Amino acid sequence: MCRAQGDAVAGRRWWRLPGTLLLLLAYVGYLLLGSAAFWALEGPAERHSAQQLLQDKWELLGNYTCLKGPALERLIQGIIKAYKSGLTLQGNSTSLGRWDFVGSFFFSISAITTIGYGNLSPSTEAATILTRTCALVTGLLLFLLLPPFLFSVIEGWTYEEGFYYSFVTLSTIGFGDYVIGMNPDLTYPSWYKNLVSVWILFGMAWLALVINLCITLLENSSDLCQCGKKKSKELGQELMDCNKNSSPRPDDVENCSSKDTKPEGAN
Repeated sequence: MCRAQGDAVAGRRWWRLPGTLLLLLAYVGYLLLGSAAFWALEGPAERHSAQQLLQDKWELLGNYTCLKGPALERLIQGIIKAYKSGLTLQGNSTSLGRWDFVGSFFFSISAITTIGYGNLSPSTEAATILTRTCALVTGLLLFLLLPPFLFSVIEGWTYEEGFYYSFVTLSTIGFGDYVIGMNPDLTYPSWYKNLVSVWILFGMAWLALVINLCITLLENSSDLCQCGKKKSKELGQELMDCNKNSSPRPDDVENCSSKDTKPEGAN
């Protein structure tokens, strides 16, 4: 009888597998359908914008023949970099305000909550060092090194056991061999589990922040390598251009543009 029940259970498990596989295929199909929809909707608009931008660039170079391609590329890259930093030209002045007190407070909130919108990031070396220090050193003390002392006092664990529980909990591994508030021989304070819940919430956010910081450092190192290659190529191009003629001044560009737009036969 037990054998028959075991065969029946095994048969039910066998029939569950196609259902799970069917759900997986439906999930993948849903993702592929969404990808195709966004590709069809956004792809043509992106290609049209790229073609329009390239056409505007060549029209500018055609109208102002004294401008050179590498010089224009450097100007465009400078404008893009300034725009990403929050600087925009408004007449003869630039707009500021990202790093006032309110903007700095917003950055602190987005960093602590690990939202990290990406539109605001420190650019100075001192600010990046401060961000790393707050994320690594302060978080390491608050979420990994100090909590084991609390667990040693309340739970009676050793420091190593408390550190092991802290790491396993924040990394979401959760083996279950160490769990707080489960010893029937101990009387726990009423605030204990609430405090640990808050610690878990902010500790997991801190760990996600550290992972995001590592990803950002890897991306920055990759950008530096690409920037170095690009600068070496531009330096070689500038050396070749210097052998031909010097770069035009702003006055020369104005004279050149007025000469190009001047009607024929005019003195």
